[in-house]
Amino acid sequence: MKNETDAVDAIMAQWQREKPEFDLTAMEVLGRLKRASAMLSPKIEKVFLEFGLNQPEFDVLATLRRSGAPYCLAPTELFSTLMVTSGTMTNRMAQLEKKGLIERVPNPDDARSKLVKLSDKGFELIEAILPHHVQNGLSLIAGVDGGSLSDLNQSLKDLLTALGTSEAE
Repeated sequence: MKNETDAVDAIMAQWQREKPEFDLTAMEVLGRLKRASAMLSPKIEKVFLEFGLNQPEFDVLATLRRSGAPYCLAPTELFSTLMVTSGTMTNRMAQLEKKGLIERVPNPDDARSKLVKLSDKGFELIEAILPHHVQNGLSLIAGVDGGSLSDLNQSLKDLLTALGTSEAE
């Protein structure tokens, strides 16, 4: 599989022919990341849809679940963890509350605000989805050997660290 060419190779060959003076390293890497994301998203979301959720709704429930008991966070913690705006988070919470998957409970530290808590129904749903989501992910990466996955994981971590550093500057 290592010597196979892909669509990005064809694009790079065209650019190298037309603009040989350009360093296309970033275009090649980012093109593959973009294509991988576009290919993975529907395959990942397929599991959530089977349970009546979309990716953003799953993300909220999963964030609450992994926070540990009592599965409750402040809205600001949620939207900063999920890297969305407060307006987007408000909309997601309204939809999940309407489905009975979360509830807003009084904040014992601040009477003016509410916390977002995973409801019993939400807890049961996320527990039902998680094994399918984990298995789906493993199936999606099954064609890549462990050493390559480890290298890829570290390289992506390095890229995200560099991007975070760039934002801070």
